[in-house]
Amino acid sequence: MAERVSERADPRSLWAQVRSVVMLGMSYAADGDPLATLAEPEKATISLYARRRDYHDVIKGKLKSVAGLLAARGGADVKVFVDTAPVMEKPLAQAAGLGWQGKHTVLVSREHGSWLFLGAIYTTAELPADAPEDDHCGSCRRCLAICPTDAFPAPYQLDSRSCIAYLTIEHQGHIDAELRPGIGNRVFGCDDCLAVCPWNKFAEAARETRLALRDDLAGRPLAELAGLDEAGFRTLFAGTPVKRTGRDRFVRNVLIAIGNSGRPGLAASARALIDDASPLVRAMAVWALGRLAPAQALALAEPALAGERDAGVQREWRNLLPRSDRPA
Repeated sequence: MAERVSERADPRSLWAQVRSVVMLGMSYAADGDPLATLAEPEKATISLYARRRDYHDVIKGKLKSVAGLLAARGGADVKVFVDTAPVMEKPLAQAAGLGWQGKHTVLVSREHGSWLFLGAIYTTAELPADAPEDDHCGSCRRCLAICPTDAFPAPYQLDSRSCIAYLTIEHQGHIDAELRPGIGNRVFGCDDCLAVCPWNKFAEAARETRLALRDDLAGRPLAELAGLDEAGFRTLFAGTPVKRTGRDRFVRNVLIAIGNSGRPGLAASARALIDDASPLVRAMAVWALGRLAPAQALALAEPALAGERDAGVQREWRNLLPRSDRPA
């Protein structure tokens, strides 16, 4: 984000000819409690938006249809964006009157709550501006209070380095040890701050059939997900946002959930991945095994350290040893 901050600050920095921005939103609200599986530590919790077809494909097609009409009727040039360029969708959506950025920094709509996919149409057409939406958060702090990793330094501010959504989806390396317990069984994304927003009570379940929820992705056993190889991962998550993260990072997240589960029976799933080809997976297998079966992990530590070359995995093995026995 820092590399392209000037383009985010002004749409004309991205496309000098743009004169208007048309913002559109599509609800992805669902019936039921999106946080229900958090109470089942042996199962995986996947963010609501990701348990369906990748929204980028669906939204972009709809944006192109609207943009095509705008171009045909007005003779204007158009460009469409769905997370594909440095576009500040949420501030633009607030300026267009779709909603306001809540204290959790996500757009909130009085009609759809926190459950909105956003897309933008940049155009050379001179269009009349809509009135911006006012902030209706009031004194509510539910979204701030529920965050498991305290990722909000203040209302309307998010530190992505502590955000579970960022850590489990975008972060490519080893996740800091102090943040892992807060992740719980969230293996892809986090809906906590979205789900507790009081404005969600007005949201109706989304009706777009191409974005229908996949029931088979709700509450999958962690042991099953830990056993996915590359082919199995791609097959299970084909067409969903989860696939873009890749098998190694996803299984890294699953192992963190296993380590947080408090279920000794899942130690076997961690032990099976101690020798995985991926350093990310190996490191979290060590951590999870150390949490669930510390004696078993400790017995493996010294011989494993002798052959391990990845610094992140070495660190996890060393952390299992008594301080006096840890190599320098």
